[in-house]
Formats: sequence, structure tokens, C-alpha cells
Amino acid sequence: MSYTENIWLFFVLLLGIVLVPGMDMLYVLTNALTGGRRAGLSATAGIMTGGIVHTLFGTISVGVLMKLMPSLFTGMLFVGAAYMAWIGVSLVRSSITVSAVGTTLNRSSWVVFRQGALTCILNPKAYLFVLSVFPQFMRPQYGSLWSQAIVMGTMIVLTQLGIYGGLALLASRSRDFLVTRPGTTGFVGRAAGYLFLGVAVLTVWHGWRAI
Repeated sequence: MSYTENIWLFFVLLLGIVLVPGMDMLYVLTNALTGGRRAGLSATAGIMTGGIVHTLFGTISVGVLMKLMPSLFTGMLFVGAAYMAWIGVSLVRSSITVSAVGTTLNRSSWVVFRQGALTCILNPKAYLFVLSVFPQFMRPQYGSLWSQAIVMGTMIVLTQLGIYGGLALLASRSRDFLVTRPGTTGFVGRAAGYLFLGVAVLTVWHGWRAI
């Protein structure tokens, strides 16, 4: 697989992840609806900051595995594939709906940003996810890890900005769309689940060839 194909596959997977309604999306919507566009964009910025931290963590972890334990790195491909397959099955079997958006106090933009960043950074599932996904797409044949990290990190924050920032700017309409169309949100979740399963199978195939 060429680097271009690899990075496009990462982007498709990333887009599926961000589009699935979850805690980050609801946090942005809640703040946008209760505090206006500025609060929604502050929440988006906080989540983007968390995405940068996760990118740094994933890059350092992949670098350590490649340098100190290359055999374990290959093993991580299979562990990561299993975890991604589990996520995929969970998404395919789940029925994702958005029934309500809770209320929050009218807080300053800094407080909204800080809470969004801390919530994202301190989420243990995010680190498990990064450890599973990054080894699939960061490969030594594609150049230095940090150059790959810059590309992937940029894609992460721009995708978050595009999706969550767009929801913040159109908070009322986007919430109504998510609430009144459970079939659409369920379809997005299942589509993302099948995407995870496909990447997991591809990862196992590449890992098997590397043995």
C-alpha cells in the first residue's frame, strides 16, 4: 500500500469516528445551545487540543515500540486489529440515537475550553484507541514518524474543526437533525462499524505478511 492510499484510508476511518454521535459531539452541542456559538467553538477548540495530545502520545508510543521492541510492535498490530474489530462489532450492533442535550450553566469561554480539553485528554478509552489505530498507519517505510504525525495530527484537528465546529455554528438545526432522524445516526454508526471491521481485516493481513 502506498503512503497516499494509507493516509486516505486513515482519513476515511477518522471521518467515520468523528461523525458517530458521542460524548465529544454532545459536549459541543450542549455548550453551543446553552452558551451560543462562542461556547460551542470554545468546546470544539478544547476537544481539538485533546486530539493533539492524543496524537503526541500515539506517536511517542509507536516510536518506542519500533525502536526498543520491534517484535512487540508487530504484535500490537494484531492486538490493535482485535480491538478495532470489537469496536466495529459494537457499532454495528448498537442503535445510536441522540434523544436529549443536557443543560449547563452559562460559563466563560475559557472554562468551556478547559473542560473540553481535560475531558478529552483524561479519557482512558482514547488512549486505548490511539494505541490500537496509530500502529496500523505509522510505518517506517513512509518516512520519519514525526512527519507522519504532523500529517495525521493536522487531519485529526481539521476534521474535528469541520464537523464539531459546523455543529456549533448550526447548533439548533444540527441537534434537531440528530434527534429527529435516529435512522440516520444509526446508519452512520453501522457504517463506521463496518469500516472498523474492514481496517481490522486489512491490518491482520499486513501483520501476517510482516511475520
